[in-house]
This record gives sequence, structure tokens and C-alpha cells, in this order.
Amino acid sequence: MRFRSLFFSSFAGAVVRCASTGCLLAGLATLSAAQNLPPGTHSVDDGAQQDAYGRQVKAAESALEQQDYKKAEETLKLLAAQNPKDGRVQYDLGFAEERDGEEAAAAQAYAASIVANPQFAEPKVALGLLDARAGRSTQARKELSDAANLATAAPELRARALRALAHLDEENDPEAARQELLAALKLSPETPDDVLMSAELAARAKDWGDAVTAYQKVLDLTPDDVDATAGLAHALQEEGQLTEADSVLTPALKQHPDDVRLVAQAAELYAAEGKASAAIPLLEQLRSTDPKIAADPDTTQLLAQLYYVSGDNAKAGQLDEQLLLLRPNDPKLLDALGSTQVMQGQDAEAEATLEKAVALRAGFGDDQAWGEAEGHLAFAASKNNDPQTCLQALAARATVLPESPTSLFLEATAYDHLRKRSEAIKAYQAFLAVAGGKFPDQEWQAKQRVQLLDKER
Repeated sequence: MRFRSLFFSSFAGAVVRCASTGCLLAGLATLSAAQNLPPGTHSVDDGAQQDAYGRQVKAAESALEQQDYKKAEETLKLLAAQNPKDGRVQYDLGFAEERDGEEAAAAQAYAASIVANPQFAEPKVALGLLDARAGRSTQARKELSDAANLATAAPELRARALRALAHLDEENDPEAARQELLAALKLSPETPDDVLMSAELAARAKDWGDAVTAYQKVLDLTPDDVDATAGLAHALQEEGQLTEADSVLTPALKQHPDDVRLVAQAAELYAAEGKASAAIPLLEQLRSTDPKIAADPDTTQLLAQLYYVSGDNAKAGQLDEQLLLLRPNDPKLLDALGSTQVMQGQDAEAEATLEKAVALRAGFGDDQAWGEAEGHLAFAASKNNDPQTCLQALAARATVLPESPTSLFLEATAYDHLRKRSEAIKAYQAFLAVAGGKFPDQEWQAKQRVQLLDKER
């Protein structure tokens, strides 16, 4: 589960300079401590300080130190025009342009810096992060890989590139991301963000035990981490430890009642615990305050299911119909809508809806779900006085699922309506053999019908 925005945020491309490049800005306090490569790396020799180029370099560095990026950019553009093969000037120019929101120009400057000095790792990382934020993952991966594999680069810088690669890979290749994170940890100390990422990678791999351990470690380091709290609750839920998940999540939700991640996880957990009355208000709140959540099909489908479980079939049906406008050939949605229609007494509509659902067998993804939908169709057809369709649906269901008391009773009543006495008696007797007193009304009816049908034979 992924709740947080990755570190490709607006200032994530600020690659801070390391000491090996002659940093003059080690005291720059306003940049994040995670950005270990501050701009302005020139150290001009005493004999060259009178040179106009050297003075402009110092002026640019001073502007960068004061975070006057516009002024720095103006000076650096002049310097880059005079000496386009000065890789550090090109990098500083890209740094200033990126701070000024000129990302396309920054990318060009970073690329020029790389061409001018292929052994200079900072622009590779900066350009990789910039491309990652822009969604240019192929280019980003190459630039970051080049930096990570540059033996002459500072270990911290290589580790930063590896962490960025891990973030790029965590969705589509979590195992590669794990290896990249491990490689980063060999170059620099572990951070709380590393622990959180390892937990999320374990969750993506559905290694819930490891995820629980890692999320707990994050919370030991940063007790109020909302991402880790939501992740731990989810991992515990997947492990079947619902009580433990509840004990983690409920106190956090009291502290952060408006946090979307916690509210969404709480709704999912309460639904799993059968607490529809607790989950529904949370989902309703989310959908009313967050347009993205309101438009999310999975959240809407979960709320529809909760409405159905709680007996509010009208609301469940309304949401199912909304979802079907987006996915008209989704058999599971059709199955859900048909079930709510039955509960509302819309038997003919339900039968038609469920017939459409079962015809889309491949869309169910597994035989059991399709077989259950056939059972729902049998029930709707029985309610709609269509015994022939009921029997056809039950026959289809029987190809993938064993008989149940409900299916046997539906079969018996269908044969009874068709006046097939022998088949009806046999089905009623089969139902009575397995009912075991759990269906008193239907058992009484079955016994009465068997006696009457016996007399008619």
C-alpha cells in the first residue's frame, strides 16, 4: 500500500554538493538535510580571483548561498555562454533554473554538465530526479544508474541515486527495488524512510510478516508516522490479526480524524470485521471531502457492498449503477446490482441483470465467483417464477460448486412448479437430509410438499 508521495517532490532534485567538489556552502541551513550536495562548488585560486570570470563565479556562488536564484541564474548564464564546457558552471546553472521553476532549461544545463564532465556525478543525479518527477522513467533510470555506478562519486551521492532507483522500481519490480535499497544501505546509514520503504516493498510482495516487523520498526523510530501506522494496520489485517490492527488504527484515527490514509484503512478494516455501521460513515466522509476518493471505483464499490450488508439496498443499487456507467461489462458489478435488485423485490430486473453477468464468465476471474453468480441467478429466477431458468442456472453452478441446502431447495421448488413430482420429491428429500434444522421454515415446507406429492403419485 502506498500512501505517501515519493521523494521526487518539488525540491527533491536539489542535489547538494559534497566536500570532494570543494563545497563553499556547507552552512546552507534552509535546504533539507537529506540534500547533501549544495550548489556553488568553485574554489578560485588566489591568483585567479582578479580575473573577471573568477569574480563572476564568486558572485554566482554568493547568490546561490543567499538563495537568490534569479540573480545566480543571470550570472551563470553569462558564465556558461563564455565557457560552455565548464561542467560545474552548467550544473550550478541547472540548479538555479530548477529552483526558479524552469525545469526544461535546468534539464538542458544538467545534460550539458554531464557532457562536459562525465565523471561529475551531481548532475546525473539531479537530472535523474528531475526526469523521474516528470515521468520520464527510462531516462531517469539511465542517469541514476550511471551515478550509482560511478566509482569516483561520493558514497552518499551513489546511495541517493540507488534510493531514487528503488522508488522508481517499487511498483513494477519490487524485488529490484529491494536490491537497490540494500545496495544503498551499504553506502550510507539506514534512515527511517529506508525502513518505511522496506516495509512497503514487503507489503507489495505480500510478505505480510516482514511488513509487520518493518512497520513496527518505523513506529519505534518515529511513533507518530501516519504512513507507517496505516501500513501496519493493513499488514496486520492481511495476517488475519484484526483485533491487533484495530488496536493500532483506532487510537491513531482519534488523533488524526481527517487523515485520508487512516480513514480509508479504518473503513477497510471495519468492513473486514463486519462493522458496517462503523465503516459506512467513514467512507461517506471520505467521498464527501475528497473528490478523488469519490471518483475512485474501488472505494465506491466497497461502500456499495457495505450498504448491501447493512440492508440499505437502495443506496447499494444506486452506487452499483453509477459504477456500471464506467464499467458496463463488469460481471462482478452486474452480480452485485442483481443481488440488490432481488432484495428490493425487482425480480424481473434482477434476473435480466444476472443473466448478463453470468454470460461474462471470463470477467469473474475464477470459477467460484462465477458459480456463486449462477446461484444468485437461480434465486432471482425462482423469485420471478421462472423455474426453467432456475434449473439451468443451478446446473451451471453444479459444474464448479458442490450442492448446498439453498441450491437443493431451489431445485426442489423449481421441479415442483414444473409439476415434475419425482424430481421434486428427490430434491426435497436431499434438502431435508442436509438442512439439519438450520432452515425451519423451508424444512417444514419441504416435508409438507413431499407428503402431498406422494399422495398425488
